[in-house]
Amino acid sequence: MSPQTHTKLPENKVAVIGAGPAGLVAARWLIGRGLEPVIFEGSFRLGGQWNSASATSATWPGMRTNTSRVMTAFSDLDHTAGVATYPTQEEMLDYLERYAFAFGLLPHLRLKTQVERLERAPDGWLILSTSDSGHRAETFSRVIVATGRQNRPDVPEIPGLAGFAGSLGAAHTAQYNGPERYRGRKVLVAGCSISALEIASDIARGAAQVISTHRRQRYILPKLIAGVPTDHVMFNRAAALVEGVLPPDIVAEGLTAKVLKVAGSPDQFGARKPIGNAFAAGISQSQGFLPAVAEGRIDVRPWIERVDGSTVWFRDGTSANVDAILLGTGYGLSLPWLSQDIARTIRLDGYGADLHDHTFHPDLPGLAFLGLFDLVGPVLPVLELQARWISHCFGGVQPLPSRAAMIAGVERSQAIRSGPLSLPMHVAALTFARNAGVEPDLTIWPDLERALLFGPLSPISFRLQGPDALPHAAEKAAKLAAAFGAISTEDFTPEEEGVRQLLKLHPVQSAA
Repeated sequence: MSPQTHTKLPENKVAVIGAGPAGLVAARWLIGRGLEPVIFEGSFRLGGQWNSASATSATWPGMRTNTSRVMTAFSDLDHTAGVATYPTQEEMLDYLERYAFAFGLLPHLRLKTQVERLERAPDGWLILSTSDSGHRAETFSRVIVATGRQNRPDVPEIPGLAGFAGSLGAAHTAQYNGPERYRGRKVLVAGCSISALEIASDIARGAAQVISTHRRQRYILPKLIAGVPTDHVMFNRAAALVEGVLPPDIVAEGLTAKVLKVAGSPDQFGARKPIGNAFAAGISQSQGFLPAVAEGRIDVRPWIERVDGSTVWFRDGTSANVDAILLGTGYGLSLPWLSQDIARTIRLDGYGADLHDHTFHPDLPGLAFLGLFDLVGPVLPVLELQARWISHCFGGVQPLPSRAAMIAGVERSQAIRSGPLSLPMHVAALTFARNAGVEPDLTIWPDLERALLFGPLSPISFRLQGPDALPHAAEKAAKLAAAFGAISTEDFTPEEEGVRQLLKLHPVQSAA
């Protein structure tokens, strides 16, 4: 590559790589701190995963979010009137485009601009990029990598998979384009992630047979619990605070009991019984999967032993002839344009990186990573909190973490590499909120205590205190907690009161 120009950008310009939700919210908060983002986006349109025309999008026709409209938004822009509880892909793209317009991000976008290289430079960070106008080499003092995690489909090693002879072939669910192709056919869907379960349910409406196979049976939550979105019930502040108070085995026992109470166990529907508690087995979500199993429209099998032509053999010795295999087996982390120096420093592999609180590295000053973690639960509120923290540090609202703090953070990251790679939304949200100084102190908001503890971790609830506090935040946080008939009074239930008193014994856990 021979760049046409090599430019050192002014100090106030910050490169943002990616124009999906992470990149857009990063740019919005950089502008709020008086900085000028330059947003690199390889596609011709913003939106990231929600831009279905993007080569890396894994959305499909008719797809809806698996998190509610309350929790699939940023703190200062609501969805338009009439959007259902679970927005469609088209509505999400519209939301992100309105967000970019509302906060003046459009002039900062460089669409159809591919980042070819990010590497260390003597006076900052060198970005080599390609667009229709040619090649560029530019040095920025600060860079935010916000390309997201879902950009490399993870395909498991299965003996014989490469020679699968079914008439519709084998593919990753990232390539799924709706159920019509599979009507009247026999389809195997591998994986127990949300997308795998939702796609299996989607296909089961018209397929001749749908088989669901996975290595381990997870507990499965519906999208709605007694009419309330599951993300309002399960991902709340109390759940995160309790994890900082009780031993992990007690937390796991309590979570498992709650899941069984509101959703039952998969084996009650005809699926397999999860082994161990909710931490060990994991939790997934689908409104229609378990009912389809109970109705006989989905057959659940153990993991695949091997593939022989169009016959799939399972670990229990059974087999099935299928026309198609869809692999809903997740995504790996791929940043091929990072220099070897950066990748080696953060120990980047296909599943994670060693960073202080998923964001900074002590040996990479001026470089931040946003949204590269594997999150369970609503994503947009967490992205915004992480973006606010980064913008506070880059914009001088607060200092960067000390080198000692970052080293300790990297060591924590290294220590958890051998454990579960998924990060619960409520834990991530409180981590970034505390780092940014925007986690509300419950003692200041007695009238909101129940809503803040047991209501949804709505983005607006992080605009009560600290930088960028909003005067209407309390009223709106209460309104969103009461949505769907959930937290409509200030009176705690007996179960909630028990948790509240436990947390009062550890007040440091609920302070900003």
